Amino acid sequence: MSDLRDGQRPIHLPEEMAKALEARMHGSSFPDLDAYVAFILARLLDTPSKEPFSEEDERRLRERLRSLGYID
Repeated sequence: MSDLRDGQRPIHLPEEMAKALEARMHGSSFPDLDAYVAFILARLLDTPSKEPFSEEDERRLRERLRSLGYID
């Protein structure tokens, strides 16, 4: 990605999702939304999945990404 700065990349979230995440992190020790999202994603990466995505899981994920405008 061309926006790589200081070992970090920007990630764009729908406003509705960003607001929901900010509401969840309210009162926590996280300094900002970036730190909170990085923590969540790190936890997901550290937790090995016992089962790979099923075809149905992948289909639902693709539909969700398409509805959010991330894929065509």
